[in-house]
Amino acid sequence: MDLSERMATVKFLIHDRDTKFTAAFDQVFLSQDCRIIRTPVRAPRANAICERWIGSARRECLDRLLILGERHCRAVLRAYVDHYNRGRPHRSLDYSPPTPANGLVDLTKHRIERRPILGGIINESCRAA
Repeated sequence: MDLSERMATVKFLIHDRDTKFTAAFDQVFLSQDCRIIRTPVRAPRANAICERWIGSARRECLDRLLILGERHCRAVLRAYVDHYNRGRPHRSLDYSPPTPANGLVDLTKHRIERRPILGGIINESCRAA
């Protein structure tokens, strides 16, 4: 999948004011009706959320796998993004996942099973059937 196929879903390009983001770079996205947003001047924390996500993806997933090609990388990142957005506990949510299970479970009556993701690199817990 190349840029022209993905541009239908891209509405914004957010980047800092680094000199590597030239006018020619921006023009590629502007030609596809994508809005360019630059982070504020002297605001090093403006891209902290993105940097945090990239760091988490590298530490928890990419540094532990041998990626065999672009298609494999996309499949791995798709699985990680799904885990990150639905199953991974978040500190801002008091270490609960974004989509928690329905109600509390009495662990004396139910078994918990581990569900491996990406071959066991990441594990999620869920109620056993």
